[in-house]
Amino acid sequence: MNRIDKKFTELKKRGKKAFIAYITAGDPSLKMTGKIVLALERSGVDIVELGIPFSDPVADGPTIQAASQRSLARGATLSKIFATVRTLRRASAIPVVFMTYYNPILQFGPAAFFKRCRETGVDGVIIPDLPLEESGETVALSKKAGVAVIFLIAPTSPRSRIKAIASRSRGFIYYVSLTGVTGARKELPPEVLKNVRLVKSVTAKPVAVGFGISDAKQAAMIAKVADGVIVGSALVKIIAQKKDVILKISSAARSLAKAIHNVRKAGR
Repeated sequence: MNRIDKKFTELKKRGKKAFIAYITAGDPSLKMTGKIVLALERSGVDIVELGIPFSDPVADGPTIQAASQRSLARGATLSKIFATVRTLRRASAIPVVFMTYYNPILQFGPAAFFKRCRETGVDGVIIPDLPLEESGETVALSKKAGVAVIFLIAPTSPRSRIKAIASRSRGFIYYVSLTGVTGARKELPPEVLKNVRLVKSVTAKPVAVGFGISDAKQAAMIAKVADGVIVGSALVKIIAQKKDVILKISSAARSLAKAIHNVRKAGR
């Protein structure tokens, strides 16, 4: 049982849902990334997703694309991000999940990548462009390293595919709330709650919902049925403002954490 499993088990015992926060590693700098993670943890975040900057982030909208470009321009690399996590581990045991495309893993070397995850304290990996049918080697390497590979389920996925994805995903299942790319939305699709219930009807694994969630009201709505709520672009926008980042992102995280943690209704 790694840190992700322990966190969901702990929260379930307390009748709470997980607040998962996404930020892009290296934006505005790798030093600030560590400080932001610690600030998010103090503000009630349960799990942190660190986006690995990539030149062609096909699943990401303009906000995270811009963050990736800023991070790459500042010289962020996968090796440097691993070093940042290693340093973070001296101060925090918060579960850390990488959100990365497969190309950086391939360039680093899949076996070396998962070995480094284990050594530095990365608990899970989300790979949006890794098809389930081609994930065998990646999953085998991740299991050997004790690292969870978290798969995504789309709103268009049929029940048979949901079952297949759920059986292979570890840590939690990432339900994508809408078709398209990441980015804060004023409204979420009305069918999202029904779809999350469908996913939960075929698996006992935690289901976390991401894409489009931008405020406390939306987060609370999702927390009524899901085991976790993922917020990314809304936080990345705060970082992009560059002014009083720690103060502002802490305030936003506290508001979201309160909304998510105060929802106690079981999602089944």
